[in-house]
Amino acid sequence: MIPISKPAFNGNEKRYVSDALDSGWISSIGAYVDQFERSFADYFGLRHAVATHNGTIALHLALAASGITHEDQVIVPDLTFIATANCVRYCNAVPVLTDIELDDWNIAPLAIEKAITPETKAIIPVHLYGNPARMNEIIDIAKRHHLIIIEDCAESIGATYNGKKTGTFGDISCFSFFGNKVITTGEGGMCLTNNDELAEKMRVLRDHGMSRSKKYWYDHLGYNYRMTNIQAAIGLAQLEQIDFLLKIRDQIYQAYIDRLKHRPEFIVQETHGQRNINWVFTLRMEGLDESRRDQVREILKEKKIDTRPVFYPIHKMSFYQSNQYLPFDCPNTNVISAEGISLPTFTDLTLEEIQYIATNLIDAYDSVKK
Repeated sequence: MIPISKPAFNGNEKRYVSDALDSGWISSIGAYVDQFERSFADYFGLRHAVATHNGTIALHLALAASGITHEDQVIVPDLTFIATANCVRYCNAVPVLTDIELDDWNIAPLAIEKAITPETKAIIPVHLYGNPARMNEIIDIAKRHHLIIIEDCAESIGATYNGKKTGTFGDISCFSFFGNKVITTGEGGMCLTNNDELAEKMRVLRDHGMSRSKKYWYDHLGYNYRMTNIQAAIGLAQLEQIDFLLKIRDQIYQAYIDRLKHRPEFIVQETHGQRNINWVFTLRMEGLDESRRDQVREILKEKKIDTRPVFYPIHKMSFYQSNQYLPFDCPNTNVISAEGISLPTFTDLTLEEIQYIATNLIDAYDSVKK
């Protein structure tokens, strides 16, 4: 089976992990946590990085530190991994599901404007599949309505918008280092900010709400959201290779495009000239519904090719079927979700394998489309 993804450990991962084990610091205190945070912040040119145990936690921590609370409304795209919306509900707030652009698959600025109410406190733009959202327009909306921006960069490390890295536009940005991400720590996440006060709040809340000056004294109801020293050791080694890992993804993207460009039925995200990092190569198979898309996936599975469907619209989940979550229809999310498929994308994927995948994808699409 050609897997949808797999991690690449080609650097100092083993050496750093062995060093962490030898030091005896294997939990949430250790030199690698500090080094990983500093190096990550430096990569983005920001002042503060706060490491967490996973990306979902990073989003929740960012929302909690931003003061999102009971019955506040937070605008999120309807098409994203479900953690983006769930974390709003962890704060007893209301995620307002919003339609996306049909071309770039990211949250639509006009839909954001339409969804704003007096209770709206924040926007979470997601750079879906590594493709930057329209941040200039989103920032303009946020400024006019005095809204917090929390960037969901779980899939977009290294992507750029107008020459600036995604993750440098929001009040806080959040990253995931799950095993299928460009860099991984197994599980793991990170919050970035230039705001000293927000950084301090996140560090306190991450560690049970414990006072930073008085051990075992708690001024806040906090969480155990800390990254381990072993995770950070892996993360630091991965970050050292980021340019190489992104270059390989660029090459994989171009190889797929070269083999599929003669078929206009296969539509990829419009980048608007921005830098999409090709987290997972994903396309629309125009004209298919969800059932026939899944038939294509079954045919590819028989050919030993692993695939994934595009995320399902969050509003289709049973616990999101309420007008408070979906005040307006989201037709574009339905289209992209039904037609979308993700193909294998990982560092040592060969050109021969990409050719095999593309050939079988075309054959499967043609057989199902008849």
